[in-house]
Amino acid sequence: MAHFFVASDLLHDNRTVGVKILDPEKVKLFEGRFKGLGKPSEGEIAMQMHHPKVVETYEHGISEKGQPVLIMEYVAGPSMQNIVVKKQEEHVAGKRVKLIRDMAEALAYVHSQGYIHRDICPRNFICLPDCEGLKLIDFGLTVPATPPFMAPGNRTGTPLYMSPEIVRRRATDKRVDIFSFGVTCYCLCCFQHPWQGEIVSGRAALQHDTAAPKPILDVVPNLDPRLAKAIMSALQPKVDERTKTIEQFLTAIRSVESAFVS
Repeated sequence: MAHFFVASDLLHDNRTVGVKILDPEKVKLFEGRFKGLGKPSEGEIAMQMHHPKVVETYEHGISEKGQPVLIMEYVAGPSMQNIVVKKQEEHVAGKRVKLIRDMAEALAYVHSQGYIHRDICPRNFICLPDCEGLKLIDFGLTVPATPPFMAPGNRTGTPLYMSPEIVRRRATDKRVDIFSFGVTCYCLCCFQHPWQGEIVSGRAALQHDTAAPKPILDVVPNLDPRLAKAIMSALQPKVDERTKTIEQFLTAIRSVESAFVS
């Protein structure tokens, strides 16, 4: 839905910023799903987010060509998506627990602000240059956590990380983010998906409630059992069996110091 590039902000001491230019037609199509509900725009939502684990948005507006534009903090580290897909163990060795906590804290903040992110996945976490931390990005699919926006029918997100409620067009709540978060944590720990398969299109999400996820300890037997249990609970397909809040996940891993045990 957008193009992204890096620029120098001449009005602020040439600081390096990220510039996100949205496709007006695609934005109109998405926002049209919520016509009459008073949904804030991506820029308006992003400007409300002020947290050390969330990318800061400095300003938003409309270009001379009618394109919505966001100017934001630029994070120079690797995308978690690249780390997971390319299995770049050198970037995350000894750092997984810190990164997982950072992801959880970022999501907890978004939820505390009254929103559902709806696109939690490795692509939307950018690591700091040393991978000692990360930041959450992209509020393009984010909606308020209120009944009008949680009604059945809004099937948007990244298929491989999409909860069964979204896939089946059922009512949703903040637990859709917890499912996606659990899958993201699984991928970070294993470098593979809990429903690993050859299909990576939208059809892949149909497996999320028709086949059991592969137990994470079957893939990485030396994962800390407390972390393993927390991740598998977060990605439970049945919403009533899933971790209820992201704070509950953080409590479950509070005493975990290292992802792997000897």
